[in-house]
Amino acid sequence: MNFHFIFSIILSWKVTGFRKILNIRKKNMVRKQIENFDLEQICNSGQCFRMKKLEENKYRIIVGARYLDIYQKDGESIFYCCSEEFTEVWEEYFDLKRDYKFYIEKINSRDMYLLNAAKSGEGIRILKQDLWEMIVSFLISQQNNIVRIRKCIENICREYGEGKVTASGDKYYTFPKAEVLASLEEDDLKACNLGYRSKYVVRAAKGVVSGEIDLLAIEKMKYKEAKEELLKIFGVGVKVADCICLFGLHHLEAFPVDTHINQALEKNYKRGFPRRRYKGFEGVLQQYIFYYELFGEKMK
Repeated sequence: MNFHFIFSIILSWKVTGFRKILNIRKKNMVRKQIENFDLEQICNSGQCFRMKKLEENKYRIIVGARYLDIYQKDGESIFYCCSEEFTEVWEEYFDLKRDYKFYIEKINSRDMYLLNAAKSGEGIRILKQDLWEMIVSFLISQQNNIVRIRKCIENICREYGEGKVTASGDKYYTFPKAEVLASLEEDDLKACNLGYRSKYVVRAAKGVVSGEIDLLAIEKMKYKEAKEELLKIFGVGVKVADCICLFGLHHLEAFPVDTHINQALEKNYKRGFPRRRYKGFEGVLQQYIFYYELFGEKMK
């Protein structure tokens, strides 16, 4: 048989296979033009700790047992998943149906500080995250910074989560279930660099497993009732409860006050932040302020 003929057949097979791969990838790709949606701002906003910048314009996010790669450039966002998964999971998770421009337009035109804060973080959206994951994450967040929180969560996921592999061969770990962490001794998570927070997380897990902490019931509660219930959890204070309400229950009226926010309020709102004016979406503005306090000066 002619060598060139054989070579042409092999080359044809390779090209066909490559085209099939491209077609599969296209089928598992959703392109969107979305206003007020900036992956870098969301990644650095302090509300999610399993989102990571892989390279310029490319991010990876792990939610529970799900894994997603996202690419964003020149206003276009590419979600590497099928359209069904995008609609059922990620559109909801990133709160993409909500008009965040509406909130920005509601800001008092004389409040230059808040206008500048909103401008600096206008791509932030409040994610709709898992309640159990947020309870653990913000118990860990106490007296901690974002880099260390991410590392602590990565440690407990590697140690107690389930190992999985993506279609492209990337290995990742699911967030550990309450049942797994409930089996630990109170100090066991110190090995994951949680320090004194170890007992908070283990006790919370035991509470969930025993039914003392009813996650499903909390998810159905309104903001004030949910906050009161969360404050009953060992280790949860007012700031942590508000963080869980905002990022785990999507109560947009929650307004967590940490050191950064407190300093901003004392400097710019001597009479207190006008929460009544922004009733129902105070938490969105809190995120703009938080981001501005962390990165505002760098953007000038």
